[in-house]
Amino acid sequence: MSAPTHTRIQEVEVQALDAARLESLIGAERMARYEEVADAAQASLAGHAVLNVSSTAAGGGVAEMLHTLLAYVRGAGIDARWLVIQGDPGFFAITKRIHNGLYGYPGDGGSLGQAERKHYESVLQRNSEELLALVRRGDVVLLHDPQPVGLLQAIKRAGAKVVWRCHVGRDRPNEWTQRAWEFLRPYAQEADAYVVSRACFAPPWARAEQTFVIPPSLDPFSAKNEPMSRRNVRMALGYVGLLDGDGSPPIVPFTRVDGSPGRINRHVDILQSGPPARVDVPLVVQTSRWDSLKDMAGVMEGFTHHVDPSLGAHLVLAGPAVTGVADDPEAGEVYDDCVARWRALPHATRGRVHLACVPMVDPGENAAIINALQRHASIVVQKSLAEGFGLTVTEAMWKSRPIVASAVGGIADQITDGEHGLLIRDPRDVQAFGAAVERLLREPQLAARLGGTAHERAASEFLGDRHLEQWGELFARLG
Repeated sequence: MSAPTHTRIQEVEVQALDAARLESLIGAERMARYEEVADAAQASLAGHAVLNVSSTAAGGGVAEMLHTLLAYVRGAGIDARWLVIQGDPGFFAITKRIHNGLYGYPGDGGSLGQAERKHYESVLQRNSEELLALVRRGDVVLLHDPQPVGLLQAIKRAGAKVVWRCHVGRDRPNEWTQRAWEFLRPYAQEADAYVVSRACFAPPWARAEQTFVIPPSLDPFSAKNEPMSRRNVRMALGYVGLLDGDGSPPIVPFTRVDGSPGRINRHVDILQSGPPARVDVPLVVQTSRWDSLKDMAGVMEGFTHHVDPSLGAHLVLAGPAVTGVADDPEAGEVYDDCVARWRALPHATRGRVHLACVPMVDPGENAAIINALQRHASIVVQKSLAEGFGLTVTEAMWKSRPIVASAVGGIADQITDGEHGLLIRDPRDVQAFGAAVERLLREPQLAARLGGTAHERAASEFLGDRHLEQWGELFARLG
């Protein structure tokens, strides 16, 4: 493996959003508390910048979270910036292996030995030369996930304070988590603080006083979550090909991060046998990356083998276009495996299963399509084998959708079984998964009740004011 000869770090444009627009949703008391914390955070930073470093600006929950979070941080008067490192296929194969290891899985089964360490370091060395020109003494640098954490020591030598934000983890360590931690420890152990979504995800060497548990949040005004009328939902999905329609270009606006209006122009790349589902057909939907740990193939198996076809439901598995996520080398392989399994289904069954690759050229357009799909869904599912925090689960909760999900990682913190959705204890139990989906299809009153309580919990726990308060408290501690 050879390192790239030239590296240019990408700076992502971040808009400033005033969190005051949340007040209509959170109330005056929560808004006042947020403003107090924001003022304290701004004072503790004393004019220094907060730089976020990740490996992609699109295509996953981390990127989506940063678009929202940093916009509100900037709106609070803090100089927040977002930088994306560059790497080659060998680098991202190594970091995907580490990522899977932290979830407790071997990934591609490859090594994490000296050759991989040397390549990892050489790529990050080239990134560091440009990154360090942007870091000032006293700045706070947040490194997101395993990809950029090898930059930590160089950043500290530049006089900045460094926080490692690890978005992934496993409830119970095993040999693969141990291997991943051993690879990362030489780089991450000198962090000033660690941020995780669950306490049990913290590095084994991290002291309690260094560790902060901060679950992500959603922006209810983003293109992914903003209100959309039933008419516009149906028009949008009919146009892109996810529902039966006349294909006429819809005048369905969405709101971009900067507040300007956008419009859905592109179609979704769909693999299906026969026409799309009719508007009146129950739709079971999973939206996630084409990642083996999201278990799209298991969702297909559970639906096709264990949900009564006489109920008439269709399944949509929707993920980003496989070329649209730079740091995920497995996406194409996972999608191809789903396609092979789909082709092996009986013809009549294939007609009820749709594989969709949503275009990534325009992130706002992508978000608007997913928004429409989640809002139309009769049931949203997330049958992950492992999960740091299920952002798609929170999105479905906000939209009052009944949910069937695996009781793994952060999902178990988001949903109480039987109160906000139905949880599957064993994520590989496709029969239990199918039974839960079928139960909600047969019991619409239960589905409606779960959707309503899920929305209430999302409004209480997973909006930006709580998220920003926790980050403000961390900045104050670092100061």
